[in-house]
Amino acid sequence: MTTTGEHPHFVSLGMFIIDEFEYLDEHGQPTGRTLSPQGSRPTLPAKKVGMIIDRGTDFANWIQDRLDSYDRSMWLFRDHADCGTTRALNSYRGDLRGFKYLTPRIRITPRDLTGTPLARPTTLHFICSPSRALEITSEVREERDWDPITIYEPIPDRCVPEELPALRKVLSAICILSPNAEEALSLLSMPSQVSRSTVEAAAARFLEYGVGTDGQGSVVIRSGALGAYITTRRTGGRWIPAFWSDNTDKVVDVTGAGNAFLGGLGAGLMLTSNDIYEAALYATVSASFVIEQEGLPLLSSETNLWNSDSPKRRLERLREQMGH
Repeated sequence: MTTTGEHPHFVSLGMFIIDEFEYLDEHGQPTGRTLSPQGSRPTLPAKKVGMIIDRGTDFANWIQDRLDSYDRSMWLFRDHADCGTTRALNSYRGDLRGFKYLTPRIRITPRDLTGTPLARPTTLHFICSPSRALEITSEVREERDWDPITIYEPIPDRCVPEELPALRKVLSAICILSPNAEEALSLLSMPSQVSRSTVEAAAARFLEYGVGTDGQGSVVIRSGALGAYITTRRTGGRWIPAFWSDNTDKVVDVTGAGNAFLGGLGAGLMLTSNDIYEAALYATVSASFVIEQEGLPLLSSETNLWNSDSPKRRLERLREQMGH
């Protein structure tokens, strides 16, 4: 990655993880379904986005080739000769999904960006526990003259009621809080039945707890087939429908949909002058490409098409669906 003298717009502190998959029936028996390990380009030019990739001794050539196909300039590679690449197991038992790390995690912090082409991005995304989010935002405040838009995605296994006090401590430093619906309800000890009313009530609670400086942040709750609910203290709430709500046969595997949604949201914020509602349209389109196959979507660099379709066309279709 070469420096251009410009700060990137969107950088994620999320780890690069090689995902492995296990599919079991409701009795815990293998279903016979398999999926090869998967390595996990947005709407923005590659030079505007970035992520650190920690390459271990087992980093496969096909993963490198796939990353390079999205544009090598968006990755900052760090090689580790003493360990393997971070791996995790996604297990599916009936309708229940489990997740666990198979290797030690190599965590990434804002200090890791210092002195690199990824330093001081306009928008900073992180997925972690509330206590680590507090550490990350503290590091951000250490940097003079850097006030990024912070997008916080609580890590699923820490979305439990015991973490709510820690979450409340960090909310004032978070511009955009985005759990999914199940995670939001769990954090708040609310009934687990996901509906528009429960999602809206959860979002209102988070606003009450003071998301953003002076309580002026946004809450974005990703709600699967219901779409996404976006609310702010100033302008109220609005639902954005799921892109494939009218054709659920297109939904093949939702792994990575939340990450893709928030990447698209970050891109949308730049393209819409920080209009959170308009940015959510880009986020929805971004997620739509991830969920329609197992693994990564196919990018055609010559035509800039994803899965043989145009993000711009999907954005226009979503606007039409909403009557814009």
